[in-house]
Amino acid sequence: MMRRFLLALFLIASAAPAFAVNPDEMLKDPALESRARAISAELRCMVCQNQSIDDSNAELAKDLRLLVRKRITDGDSDKQVMSYIVSRYGEFVLLKPRFEVGTIALWLSPVLLFAAGISLLATLFFRRDAPRAVNPLSPEERKRLNQLLDGPDC
Repeated sequence: MMRRFLLALFLIASAAPAFAVNPDEMLKDPALESRARAISAELRCMVCQNQSIDDSNAELAKDLRLLVRKRITDGDSDKQVMSYIVSRYGEFVLLKPRFEVGTIALWLSPVLLFAAGISLLATLFFRRDAPRAVNPLSPEERKRLNQLLDGPDC
C-alpha cells in the first residue's frame, strides 16, 4: 500500500511543470528573485515561442533570464526592465501583447468574432419563415382554377 502511495506521489510530482531556472541563476534576495520570476514569466522564449523564458531550457532564454536579473540588481524598475527587453527584441518577446494602437485589432478581434458568431446563431435560431408576398390571381386565372377544381363529374 505504501509503495502505491509513493508511486502516485512521484507521478504527481513529475507531472508538475519543471522550471528551467537553474539554482546558479537565482538571486540571493527573495524579493528581487520574485520580481525576476514575475518578469521572466511574461517574456516569450524566442527559440521555443510557446514558453516563457522562465520555463525554457534554451540558451537564449537563459541569457534573457540573466539579463533580467542583472537589470534588476542594477536598480531598474520592472517597467524599465520590460522596456529594455522589448527595445532589444521587439514586441514579439511579450507573451501578452500590450494594448496599443498597433495591437488593437489583435485584442478586439476575438470579441468581434464572438459577437458575429452569436448574432449569426441568433439570426438562424430565431428566423421565422416570413410569408412570401403572393401576387393575387387575375380574373382569368381564378376562372381557370375554378374550372379545374370543379372538373368533370365522373
